[in-house]
Amino acid sequence: MQTYLEFEKPIQQLIEQMDKLKEVAASGNVDVSTTLKDLEKKLAETRKELYANLSPWERVQVSRHPDRPYTLKYIDVLSGGSFIELHGDRTVKDDKAMVGGFGLLEGRTVMFIGQQKGINTKMRQYRNFGMANPEGYRKALRLMKLAEKFNKPVVTLIDTPGAFPGLEAEERGQGEAIARNIYEMCQLQVPIICIIIGEGASGGALGIGVGDKVLMQENTWYSVISPESCSSILWRSWDYKEQAAKALKLTATDMLANKLIDGIIPEPPGGAHADPDQACRLVKEEVVKHLNKLVKTDPDKLVERRIRKFCDMGVVIKASEAKKARKG
Repeated sequence: MQTYLEFEKPIQQLIEQMDKLKEVAASGNVDVSTTLKDLEKKLAETRKELYANLSPWERVQVSRHPDRPYTLKYIDVLSGGSFIELHGDRTVKDDKAMVGGFGLLEGRTVMFIGQQKGINTKMRQYRNFGMANPEGYRKALRLMKLAEKFNKPVVTLIDTPGAFPGLEAEERGQGEAIARNIYEMCQLQVPIICIIIGEGASGGALGIGVGDKVLMQENTWYSVISPESCSSILWRSWDYKEQAAKALKLTATDMLANKLIDGIIPEPPGGAHADPDQACRLVKEEVVKHLNKLVKTDPDKLVERRIRKFCDMGVVIKASEAKKARKG
């Protein structure tokens, strides 16, 4: 059964009408083909119109849609079913919220790493809702180092509401694990492509988010904090989450305008949840396109550009200093 968001009610009504017409056609000799074509046309137009004017908060809702494809779905399409999952951080345990392993992408061996939320209630609990513990980030780093050893590119898929904030995670060094990943990813001698496929929250996303190309799907978000948490801090209530989402500038369009990402991957009409297979194919096209260029680049240049790229983010230059620099 499909799940519809509040603003998707016009889409839901049209789909229900189409389903009823199909039932009528199946139960009797009634030709409804013309009416169905009209409804299909109207559905396509409605989806296009609704998704062309989404607010930041509505995009946050779309990024969390339960029917949206998750990391393992993308990996399966990207690797053509050749994915071999690798387990464990060799220190504590195997974190089920973080998955990774080798797979073939258009004949090229690639290390795929990402957060997996789970496709139903039982699996979400098993995967800890995509919130990795320190051992998850250490597993991810172990796999990245393995990819570097064999000169294989890395593709990370980011979809997390944040790193797990539990006491046991802090005791095992959550902050250190994420910081270590950021430090090591800056210097990794192989191409890295990072893709936000859902939620990209805080350090939980940054722990596998340093890459030569950082891309976002059209209806995803990337921010230091979620709108709800931001609202609760500033207004002491979750009631202002919509205003917070707007103020945070967390959409793909905002992130690209602020030069914090390198590109936006389009989604099928109606979002990735409307056509998961097509959404995965669009991601695959972008990954292949960028990898074909990155693998030809000298490793030292890759590292140099990567470090410069992230060091330039958030740098403030006074107008007087900029004027002096131009004159000099």
